[in-house]
Amino acid sequence: MKLYSTKNKDNVADLKEAVMKGLPDDNGLYMPFSIPELPQSFIDNLADYSFQEIGITVCKALFGDYIPSADIEQIVNNAIEFSAPVVRLDDQKYILELFHGPSLAFKDFGARFMAQLMGYFNKEESDKLVILVATSGDTGGAVAAGFYQTLGIEVVILYPSGKVSLLQEKQLTTLGHNITALEVDGTFDDCQTLVKKAFLDSELNKSIRLSSANSINIARLIPQSFYYFEAYKQLSKEGNPIVFCVPSGNFGNLTAGLLAQKMGLPIHHFIAATNKNDVVPAYLDSGLYEPRPSERTLSNAMDVGNPSNFARMVDLYRAFGEANSAVLSAWPGMKTAISGFAYDDLETESAVVEVMNKYNYTIDPHGAIGYLALEKYQKENPDTRGIILETAHPSKFLDDMVRILGHDIEVPDRLAVLKDREKVAHSTPNSYDEFRSWLLSNY
Repeated sequence: MKLYSTKNKDNVADLKEAVMKGLPDDNGLYMPFSIPELPQSFIDNLADYSFQEIGITVCKALFGDYIPSADIEQIVNNAIEFSAPVVRLDDQKYILELFHGPSLAFKDFGARFMAQLMGYFNKEESDKLVILVATSGDTGGAVAAGFYQTLGIEVVILYPSGKVSLLQEKQLTTLGHNITALEVDGTFDDCQTLVKKAFLDSELNKSIRLSSANSINIARLIPQSFYYFEAYKQLSKEGNPIVFCVPSGNFGNLTAGLLAQKMGLPIHHFIAATNKNDVVPAYLDSGLYEPRPSERTLSNAMDVGNPSNFARMVDLYRAFGEANSAVLSAWPGMKTAISGFAYDDLETESAVVEVMNKYNYTIDPHGAIGYLALEKYQKENPDTRGIILETAHPSKFLDDMVRILGHDIEVPDRLAVLKDREKVAHSTPNSYDEFRSWLLSNY
């Protein structure tokens, strides 16, 4: 499997290099040279395949003979040990529950797969691998759970101080062992910038083997494509076209859906649902991409003002002869394939209440934004079936959910036990020099 940088198609890497480095040296993102289309017989008979078999089929198509079949099967089977059920709200609206993994968030799929794949590639190495990850909420907990006590791998999680929920923070600050949390005085975008600077620091990389576990790493995107196939198979083949509504922050989840579509899954349309950090919906409306500092909202995992995976979205739709105007050349194709909608906190809270009253379903703030976006889309496109990605269990936002609904909600045991555990995090300013010094002194 060969991959190239979104900034330069001549900057080429194989799968191991792309996964272990995370970012190309030119600060682009890795993309596969070819995205194979799966056989129509596979698409037509998805219901005959288990979730794990779907993942294995996708990986074998993408990886070719780069990894032996038996090893691919072991990697996928070890990573995908929980379900992704589709729940019906009504004949038009469905919920894809992606919170049945250990950290109660969709990022468990990518984090666990990445841990297995990196462990596979790292087993011949003698030096430790240090994984850097920035989180706006759920990524950190999923990565911590996925890589916990993985031999030869240390994980450093950067999160914005005061901008994640209490239980989200406990998920990434209470494990210890090979998991270390840095509480940054800044925003998620600041955390992400620190991580990117570290990867581009050639001197630092001579001293420490670094890699990324954010959705900038291609190993995160590949397994996230699995559950689009898994969701599609759970709806009847007969019926209106299927659209996916994706609550979006860094846009890795939606990009994974685009990958599934390119591989042959007949997704009719995508809906990008954001909070007031709406740079992508604004781009879809105007063709102008204008990143800005992120603003804090109720749906904190989507508080991203300059989403990294937008570069991959542009890459999928741009005219390759027009590198100097890639964002503009991608616009016609992207706005046809994706609709974008944005909502504020008051609208989000109203949607949480509406879904409870109308369907007796407890939806988290991120899923609530997806609900609003799908509802708006289906007013103009009623002959569709929409699947909303419910990206995290609502109890991860316990205080807000209780306040909004006016009653307690269920907290799964694996989350409840964290409440009284002691937080261990290193406070750090938003300074690359200090972050760099900390890494060198600790690794």
